[in-house]
Amino acid sequence: MSQNGPIGYFVHHQGRGHAERAAAIANAVIGSRAVTLFCAKPEIFPDLDDRIEVVRIPSLFEPTGREAPAMASLAMPDTVHCAPLGWPTITAAVATITDWFAKARPSLFVTDVSAELAQLARLCSIPHVAVLQHGERSDPGHMAAYDSAVGLLAPYSDRLEQNDRPAALRDKTHYASGVGIDCENPLTKTKAREQLGLDSNREIVVVVGGGGGEGTPTAPLTLGARAEPDVQWITIGKVRSEWHETAPGNLEHKGWVDTPGEWIAAADRVVSSCGNTTVHMVLAAGKPWIVIPEWRYFDEQFCKAEALDREGLAAVSRHWPSHAAAWEKLWTAAGFIDVERQKAMIDPHPAHGIATWLDSLACRMWEGTEHKLSLEVVV
Repeated sequence: MSQNGPIGYFVHHQGRGHAERAAAIANAVIGSRAVTLFCAKPEIFPDLDDRIEVVRIPSLFEPTGREAPAMASLAMPDTVHCAPLGWPTITAAVATITDWFAKARPSLFVTDVSAELAQLARLCSIPHVAVLQHGERSDPGHMAAYDSAVGLLAPYSDRLEQNDRPAALRDKTHYASGVGIDCENPLTKTKAREQLGLDSNREIVVVVGGGGGEGTPTAPLTLGARAEPDVQWITIGKVRSEWHETAPGNLEHKGWVDTPGEWIAAADRVVSSCGNTTVHMVLAAGKPWIVIPEWRYFDEQFCKAEALDREGLAAVSRHWPSHAAAWEKLWTAAGFIDVERQKAMIDPHPAHGIATWLDSLACRMWEGTEHKLSLEVVV
């Protein structure tokens, strides 16, 4: 290990937010030191600098049929979340990472996210940075990862931090709101509609479905759209329908789109869950906004929604509206949102700030070792 060594970075492959922010950070870091990304699905990354190494590892979470069935029901220790026994894929993934530790002599290892790999880095004597997420994360597994980390990286504003986050964790956290999305040159509504070929005069509601769940239910949307026949409702992302719904003519499903930020910019109003990338796209655009959090482990989205509600940034409902009056009530609340306050939550250059922080952290952790780097470890 060394002060000038590379940075390793594990990236969870569920959804898209982990990969998008990892790519932004890696592209910013690569100018000062080497970066190696570890992921089970490298194809999820957006454009990366050619100098960034990407290593495919087996998934730590998905069975392949080669697991030992006799150990499948053994309980997890309190200090881990996903550490089943008898999984050859996990053995192979950990071996790949620890072999890289020994050969690359990294200065830091970042996890986004894995409590188990965070603790692995500490056991391997590698300084570790954990990406911090919203949610009920005071359990022994998360706290072991956070307490063993030399720094924490929060991909959101400190003003959106949970009220119950311990001061000791806040003190070692770098906040970087908007990392992974293009915040520097936000599109105007007029320009976005021109690029997408949308009517410049019609009122438009855009409903954003994320990539980490089952899809946005369309039955509630039929109620909202039918109550506003002169408004065009458009969904982007994954949706799921039920047999009993009757879709109105002003509700259109676009499916997955390459430029969700354009669609959000084109909207007059937005409805979404609150995955981290979606949240920051909407904040950057500044829109009257209804948030309906989705189920996630550790109540991640519900805790984020509480912070958005507390700061007056979104009209929040814990469930989808079941009748037109419920939609009307939420839209009334959304109309009071200060869109300039939303925009002020975004750091225009978050990735560069993270790169500087990581480089400074690495130098500080390895200070005093420069004259020892030529020594070999003898076993």
